[in-house]
Amino acid sequence: MFEGVQALEAEFEDLEHRLADPAVHADQGQAKRLSRRYAELTPVIKTYRAWQQAHADRRAALELASDDSAFVAEADELEARADQLADQLRVLLLPRDPHDGRDAIVEIKAGAGGEESALFAGDLLRMYMKYAERVGWSTEILDSEESDLGGYKDVTLAVKARGTPEPGMAPYARLKFEGGVHRVQRVPVTESQGRIHTSAAGVLVLPDVEDETEVEINTNDLRIDVFRSSGPGGQSVNTTDSAVRITHLPSGIVVSCQNEKSQLQNKEQALRRLRARLLAAAQEEAEREAADARRSQVRTVDRSERVRTYNFPENRINDHRIGFKAHNLDMVLEGELEAVIQALVDADTDARIGSSDAAGEG
Repeated sequence: MFEGVQALEAEFEDLEHRLADPAVHADQGQAKRLSRRYAELTPVIKTYRAWQQAHADRRAALELASDDSAFVAEADELEARADQLADQLRVLLLPRDPHDGRDAIVEIKAGAGGEESALFAGDLLRMYMKYAERVGWSTEILDSEESDLGGYKDVTLAVKARGTPEPGMAPYARLKFEGGVHRVQRVPVTESQGRIHTSAAGVLVLPDVEDETEVEINTNDLRIDVFRSSGPGGQSVNTTDSAVRITHLPSGIVVSCQNEKSQLQNKEQALRRLRARLLAAAQEEAEREAADARRSQVRTVDRSERVRTYNFPENRINDHRIGFKAHNLDMVLEGELEAVIQALVDADTDARIGSSDAAGEG
């Protein structure tokens, strides 16, 4: 039972030795990858060793029980403990998204609904920034296009953990289920008759790729255009050709950045977004080939599938994928997203357990 964990244990011990070597930390990209993998394996190995110890202790208690019946109860308790640890280990050993340990890039685009949709996109941006603040992450707006009333037609947010987070607690692992079409029902500020309108905004969540060596980009495959930034930002931003648009010719992916003051900074941020998109595209292609495409996230905001509704008159939030409903929309918009995020994570875990059980039966 759990024979495959022995290979993971050997990998874990190798990582311990490598991370103890100061030379490894001279390469920050490598050190970060090793630390992330070490963090992923730590709960698996700890649980596996605790399971082994519980079995060893139970065997010892059974031997002692032949002379002293008081040890029978202890053996029963240790058996229950071992069974509990075995269940935990089965969950930990389920196939995981390889990018769950990464930071995240969140793109929010206004959809149908004009200015109201752009205002809602701004509400979503604020909600994610507030949630990040609550859990101790840092955020950075990489690019944005504001609307006339102060919302956003398009905004890109980088969400970064501090240090190496526990498995399943990194920004991408927690936020990836936010991807999809979010619908809002409320009386817009532009509505003089007090009628409730419905509009939408699209959210796309990508794993962040800060290490350039993880996704190689051939410069010959890029078309780079510069243009004058628009919107607020000060004289130096709006009067120079500092904004950058990059087109990846093989894939047709287009990214841009205009928030930084210098053209070089905007180019670096645009390349960061491009690497994230290329990584996500490569992952999707691999999953299609394996006939196991992920269904947890709408990958393009042009699709009509809605994942969540925010109803202001009823102070209600509904996640349509899992039937989640709560009447604390005001608190959710202030960043109290943990309940709905955890419900989505739990539903995903249950689905993976079901798939694993079905594969085992087959």
